[in-house]
Amino acid sequence: MYDILIVGSGPAGYVAAIRATQLGMKVGCIEQSSIGGTCLNIGCIPSKSLLDSSYKHYQLEDQYSNHGIQVNDVSIDLKRMMSRKDAVVEQLTNGVGTLFKSSKIDLIEGKAKVTSINSVEVTKNGSSELLEAKNTIIATGSCPVELNNIKFTSNIVDSEGALKFEKIPEHLLVIGAGIIGLELGSVWARLGSRVTILEAQQDFLPMLDPRMSRQILREFNRQGLDIKFGSIVSDINETNTEVEVTYQEKGKEINLKVEKIIVAIGRKPNTFDLFSKDLVSLDDKGFIGVDEFCQTNTKNIWAIGDVVRGPMLAHKASEEGIMVVERIFGKNTQLNYTHIPNVIYTHPEIAWVGINEKELNNLEIDYKSGSFPFAASGRALASGETIGSVTIHADNQTDKILGIQVFGPSASEILQQGLIAMDNEITSEKFSSTIFSHPTVSESLHEATLAMNQKAIHILNRKKKI
Repeated sequence: MYDILIVGSGPAGYVAAIRATQLGMKVGCIEQSSIGGTCLNIGCIPSKSLLDSSYKHYQLEDQYSNHGIQVNDVSIDLKRMMSRKDAVVEQLTNGVGTLFKSSKIDLIEGKAKVTSINSVEVTKNGSSELLEAKNTIIATGSCPVELNNIKFTSNIVDSEGALKFEKIPEHLLVIGAGIIGLELGSVWARLGSRVTILEAQQDFLPMLDPRMSRQILREFNRQGLDIKFGSIVSDINETNTEVEVTYQEKGKEINLKVEKIIVAIGRKPNTFDLFSKDLVSLDDKGFIGVDEFCQTNTKNIWAIGDVVRGPMLAHKASEEGIMVVERIFGKNTQLNYTHIPNVIYTHPEIAWVGINEKELNNLEIDYKSGSFPFAASGRALASGETIGSVTIHADNQTDKILGIQVFGPSASEILQQGLIAMDNEITSEKFSSTIFSHPTVSESLHEATLAMNQKAIHILNRKKKI
């Protein structure tokens, strides 16, 4: 009998498995497809690889001349770019496989079904076996949501298909202006596609402050992303060479012909046919019901990552895996779900954590804010990356940092520094006394914190309201 059986080997499952073996447990991990899950194989890693490759091309064509570097006859070898992406994925998945072997984790291939509190049935090639475990952790991840029952084809693809184009589309339509849609739209726009993005909602990135969202939208429009809000697709007709899309925008019916469509309207949990009837509770969207420690309503069955509430993020999933394993071991581990960082890996990057202006107002919190533009940063000016800004919010009474938003160079790295301060309940006054290296883009976070307390050095301070 296993101490823990884990269903799924993505960032939730493989991290949980490794931590469990560190604690001396006997662990089995069941995987139906490829080790590493969506993130390593068809999600986070391959998309970031193409984002980086496409940005290098964008720099060659549009930015290097500003630095006095002339490059002529720039060309794209898409096949080689895709091969590099695949090599990165292979290296990382092989690395996880090596960790499994060295940690003596049993990797079990097949489709899993949790049949009871202590048993999981694994089916492969028509045959099945019943495995027993003291605890079972569900980490099966998620998959893309389809649009109006329209089937994915070679021309109408999900986020996975968008990473496998064999040629650059002349005109690309992306349905959904969320994280995945913006990242994939950016990849192909940089490589030369004309990109149109249809978003059903009227608001753009509503999780951010309105000023930040407007700033980001202006920059993306400048980069060639034509984002249309309040646009709902009503019909799609496909031929061998193109796809004709009919959508509604502001009461008007509009027809659009494109070469490819990427559907990026969200993801749904992989929980179909995963449990015997009524073993655990599922909501109407297929998410597994869990408490704050990721335990289901059935003793010794746990669920982590994309199959439970909260953002579908690899780092959130990994930390949940560690928390669950340590709680099974007897530790009192818990997560602070209000401090989960979010990143959109466009360029400039977008990163945020904590509470935004709207939420602060709704909660009737007396707060103060500070902002600093990268245009006033010496390091950003030197590198030619002056688009964007940093904003920070703190409680006006306790001086506790409540939220940070960054749009600009190295936003994901800058945010992490502020998150450490938030997690350790360092006040904005204390944080602003930290010495930052000069010149760095991180100084923008420092200056935003100073500005919050009317102490900014490199911009004019707003007069404090009395």
